[in-house]
Parts: sequence; C-alpha cells; structure tokens
Amino acid sequence: MLENFWFNVQYGMNHVLDINGYDHVLFLMILAVPYVFKDWKPVLLLVTTFTLGHTLSLILAAYGIVSVNGSLVEFLIPITILIAAVYNIFTAGKTGKSNKIGLLFFTTLFFGLVHGLGFAREFKMFSGQSENKLELLIEFALGIELAQVIIVFIVLFVGFLCQTVFRFSRRDWILVISSVVVGLVIPMISASDYIN
Repeated sequence: MLENFWFNVQYGMNHVLDINGYDHVLFLMILAVPYVFKDWKPVLLLVTTFTLGHTLSLILAAYGIVSVNGSLVEFLIPITILIAAVYNIFTAGKTGKSNKIGLLFFTTLFFGLVHGLGFAREFKMFSGQSENKLELLIEFALGIELAQVIIVFIVLFVGFLCQTVFRFSRRDWILVISSVVVGLVIPMISASDYIN
C-alpha cells in the first residue's frame, strides 16, 4: 500500500521534472520569476491552482467525461506560456501585484486544465484497469505539487542570488528570464501539428 503510494507520488514528480516535458518547468519559471521569497503565499496559490486544474481535467478525461483533440492541446500549452511570459515583460517593475495575481490565477488554472488534457492519454495507460482511479489521481497530484514546489524554490533562490549577489535589478531579472522563455516557446508553437 505505502509502496504504491510512493510510486504514484514519484510518477507525478517525474511527470513535472521530465526533461522532455520542459513546458511544465517553463510555465513554473514564468509564474515564479516576478516574486521573491517573502511573496511565497501568492506563488504557492498559483502553483496549487495549476495542480487543481491539472487534476480536474485528468479526472474528467480518466472517467471519459471530456475528450479533446491532442494537437489542439499541444498547441495551447506553449501559447499559454507565451501569454504569461509576455505579460511579465510588459509588467516588469510595475506595482499592483494584486491585479496580476487575478490574471495569472485564471491563466494558471487554464494551463493546468489544458496540460491535464494533454497528459490524459498517458494517464489512462498508467491507471489501466485500476478500480480506484481517484486515489491514484490524488497521489499523482501530490507528486506534481511537490515537484512544482521544488522548481519554484529553485527559481526563487536563483532570483535571490542574482538580485543580491550579482546586483540584477528585479525588473531586469524578470525581463531576462521571461524573454528567454519566449524564445524557447516560439519554436514549440511553430512546430505544433495543429498549425502545420
């Protein structure tokens, strides 16, 4: 029982940390880069929102309630990352985070829903004929949440180092990371089967 629990949690962690699925990491970077350690509450809210969206769409797909074109989903994932990155670029250095949290909350929830649908086929194969898919989903979601917290912590820590040791301004840090992510997602969009 405990062995199965840890296996499912690790499966969720590996899903986020998989180098081939780096879109997850890019989105988490975009979410975390505008913040510092003292802003941990809104960052945790955003990360948990992603996990909830991801889990909800997995539940809907696992029980056959919803089915979406895979190529559309794979197109929407980098589009959502691009929107969040461009938003960071245009709002870098500006105050009024409360407004930003509202927009990012919905973007993050949408990304979670879309990404969960993108993973639904693999999850169906993983869960197979399991009688307790809901328990499996919860354990998997816990693994996702743990991996995301690790990634966000790393982004906040590197941001702290760059801003305190190397004297990057917070605005420059946000602009550089967001621009790098834009450069990485544009090829993902252009390679999408949906537009080719």
